[in-house]
Amino acid sequence: MGPVQLCCMSQGNPMVANPTLKALIADDHGLYRTGLAFLLKDRLGVTDVIEVSGFDDALDCLATTPDIKLALFDLSMPGMGGTESLNVVKETYPDLRVVIVSGSEDRDNVVKAVSIGLSGYVPKSLPENEIAKALQLILDGHLYVPRFMTVAAAQQSRKPSPSSTPTAVPPAEVPTSSLTPRQRDVLHCVLRGLSNKEIARELEIAEGTVKIHLAALFVQFHARNRTDLATRAQGSLR
Repeated sequence: MGPVQLCCMSQGNPMVANPTLKALIADDHGLYRTGLAFLLKDRLGVTDVIEVSGFDDALDCLATTPDIKLALFDLSMPGMGGTESLNVVKETYPDLRVVIVSGSEDRDNVVKAVSIGLSGYVPKSLPENEIAKALQLILDGHLYVPRFMTVAAAQQSRKPSPSSTPTAVPPAEVPTSSLTPRQRDVLHCVLRGLSNKEIARELEIAEGTVKIHLAALFVQFHARNRTDLATRAQGSLR
């Protein structure tokens, strides 16, 4: 992967056309998703953009469309288990450029995104021109992080270190409504003791997709492993 790039490109650089590039946008805000798709086509020359509004649909697209090269995920999309979910997406599809496009400007989210090997973190607050430049840098093989990561770094370093004492997390009762339909299906299978391969066969999905859903479930239930997940999930599904 190339060097980290901040939003500091000079004005007027031409965008490089990507006529054979296929991209995926996963965002539950339809207006923003449509605008981002137009930007990819109009400014970056991408000819094929798949739009989905949910995490389940995004994973189905990745499993059935192997030639997707760029995937843009909204971090707060329903069903998204934070950067941990995207970590497993990246592991499952190592050649895929996975990018967070988020309204959050939390520095910790950016650090996590970089640490797990994602291709970039693009704030939705950026002007259209800067978003286009950021995505072109990513398509060119660079890592993109926003400029605010260089601001107030000294203040960030002066924050007191968190206690090293682990905090016990009580068993979580996650409302069924907070899970996607596919996550509920996977969780039911886990409670039955099925393996990833058995879950994939029963639900007719890719085994890699099962792993991604499990990663999201681990986050939502604060679970360390499958056994812990099954214990914490008892009573959550009716």
